[in-house]
Amino acid sequence: MIAALEVVVLVALGVLAVYGLVLTVLNRPPDRISTIAVGVVVALLVVQAAVAVVQVLGGVQLVETSTFLIYLAVSIGVLPIATQFATATDENTGDGPTRWGGTVIAVGAIAVAVAVVRLQYLWDARV
Repeated sequence: MIAALEVVVLVALGVLAVYGLVLTVLNRPPDRISTIAVGVVVALLVVQAAVAVVQVLGGVQLVETSTFLIYLAVSIGVLPIATQFATATDENTGDGPTRWGGTVIAVGAIAVAVAVVRLQYLWDARV
């Protein structure tokens, strides 16, 4: 994996988490900027995953390859799911997203940041 890319991803996740919390404090539901920010961060995560998969397929030996690949998949999938929950409309009442949607995005960003750090630990422990 590329260390500089990991730093960029972690900074982007931190900014996204702070933005989600700011939306909550300001009592505003997630907006288009939130969706675009999540898209940018997910794009960075996809690049990171692609680089890692190419390196693994190229012969890099990891102690726990299956765990590493699962963390890669989780890192890509969590934020889109969190965003879907954050921007969902209640079918029963017709209510749109609430101020807590920002918190959902922030929690998703923090969870992905933990997964990225764990990926780096697994990468550093390679054979």
